[in-house]
Amino acid sequence: MALPRLHSAELVLFAAAFLAGAVVAAAVFRTQGTFNGQCPVYGTTSWNHSALSLSSSSAPSLCYFVAGVSGLLALYGLLVVFYWTYSSCLEDSHRSPLGLRVSLGLSAAAAFLVLVSSCILRFGTKSLCASIMHLKIVDCCSDAQKLRWEPPRPGLHFYSTLYTAEASSWVSLVFWCLLLALQLLQWKREAPPYRPLERGDPEWSSETDALFGARPSRP
Repeated sequence: MALPRLHSAELVLFAAAFLAGAVVAAAVFRTQGTFNGQCPVYGTTSWNHSALSLSSSSAPSLCYFVAGVSGLLALYGLLVVFYWTYSSCLEDSHRSPLGLRVSLGLSAAAAFLVLVSSCILRFGTKSLCASIMHLKIVDCCSDAQKLRWEPPRPGLHFYSTLYTAEASSWVSLVFWCLLLALQLLQWKREAPPYRPLERGDPEWSSETDALFGARPSRP
């Protein structure tokens, strides 16, 4: 049984969000590994006339949070795609209203977490680059990748990797916002239309009976 168009478009966005989230998680883990397990975002650097070094860093849990959120949301998107692709091959594949509301809540939470992660990468990288530029040894932050770092080679491609993580995180946020909007549209379409009560409706009779008392039956 084929899925509705809006639901199929939703799965495409889930697949795109999976790819973007996987890139973010891989880039953050790679950067943290480059700095020997230290989290360079919001870090400060020092220059000893021959090499750069990361004099202070953020708690490793900060990078773990960004990478973990991106990785888990990417896994969630992949599982959703696999589940509904498999379900579409079955005869009775339909998402219940409760399932749509759960998906809507999860997408809203995912969009919020990705927004937080994107801001961490944005301002954390900006803070690290500001520390490097304060040393006045390079003209731009990306040039610091060409310098020697202590211990040997910890800063190689750090800027390019963090930039990739940040850009992918903002792209992931766009996908999750589109997912949220698409699910809201489906929820609005599936919600029963509001119709005011009329005199002939059973609900109208029960309401008026509760307020004014039941009318005596005619003999």
